[in-house]
Amino acid sequence: MDWVLQTAAGVMVAVIMWIVLSRQGKEFGLVLSIGACGLVFIFAFRFLEPVLDLLKQLETLGNLQPEWLSIMLKSVGIGLVAEIGSLICTDAGNAALGKTMQMLGAIAVLWLSIPLMNSLIQLLQQILGGI
Repeated sequence: MDWVLQTAAGVMVAVIMWIVLSRQGKEFGLVLSIGACGLVFIFAFRFLEPVLDLLKQLETLGNLQPEWLSIMLKSVGIGLVAEIGSLICTDAGNAALGKTMQMLGAIAVLWLSIPLMNSLIQLLQQILGGI
């Protein structure tokens, strides 16, 4: 839990620095914002290992196909990257580009989920007697 507080404190320091640097020029604040987001993102990856181990145990216990778990994790990653990218675009003063980034993330997740949807269709066909 300490790491969450430390990260939150670091983000608050970055916000204060962003306010100060934004007075000098918006570009400095934007670069600081992107750097802080990147550092938090990298720092957060350290804590995904236990989650991945748990998901692998669930995959084994539930006899799930490995590609399903991979698709779900990639979808979460795409969603996070799209959201952070959208927020950075909005901070830079381009809300339209930020919304476009969100739309791109949603479309990418839909595209990525096609194999899951195909598996669902096959399962429904088996249940309904091979329609």
